[in-house]
Amino acid sequence: MKLKTFIKKIDFKVIHEGSCGDTELTKPFCCDLLSLAMGRGSKGCVWVTVMGNINTLAVASLNETGCIILAEGASLDEAAAARAVQEDITVLSSGLPVFETALDAYRILQS
Repeated sequence: MKLKTFIKKIDFKVIHEGSCGDTELTKPFCCDLLSLAMGRGSKGCVWVTVMGNINTLAVASLNETGCIILAEGASLDEAAAARAVQEDITVLSSGLPVFETALDAYRILQS
């Protein structure tokens, strides 16, 4: 599913949409340990995390993550918000727990 379609279907807040709407999303990936995410995150994944710092954006860029969803009401700090714009990384926000956020993303990707 294309990122722009995913954003229209999912009921999460858009923090930064970016211009990569044609990115093909693959699957949800849940991880809060950046070193593990660096090794196991994959191109096009929907990364669900509570880590809203600049290092998260760096890993997302390195892995060519499709988008980041910050779960449990987490938000980007100021430096990370600027990096999301600079790197053109789509970041969404959910008030739901990590599992429920990933489950919602999975269901949308399967529809």
